[in-house]
Amino acid sequence: QVQLVESGGGSVQAGGSLRLSCAASGSIFSIKAMGWYRQVTGKQRELVAAITSDGSTNYADSVKGRFTISRDNAENTVYLQMNSLKPEDTAVYYCHVDLPLDRVSGSWYRNWGQGTQVTVSS
Repeated sequence: QVQLVESGGGSVQAGGSLRLSCAASGSIFSIKAMGWYRQVTGKQRELVAAITSDGSTNYADSVKGRFTISRDNAENTVYLQMNSLKPEDTAVYYCHVDLPLDRVSGSWYRNWGQGTQVTVSS
């Protein structure tokens, strides 16, 4: 019963900025990681950025230096600051949260947000 609510998507001209937010709510005891994937119609969903609860990050090569992921653990919220946006960044961005299932085995499961559209025009 964990829910993710995304916000901050929209339309922007090339070179502009947007900030996505994703808030997790429900029966949350701990979070392994949160982040975003994006998907264009007809293409595979790809990782954009992720961050663990201890602060380590992972970025797609295509967004390094332009996007910054951060989190507020107290609010179970993750942010994606997107600068210098390019038309190829246009996609539906899906927030995810990775939640632990079993401490001994280290198993976990992933929940997804509803997706938010980001459109970058040239």
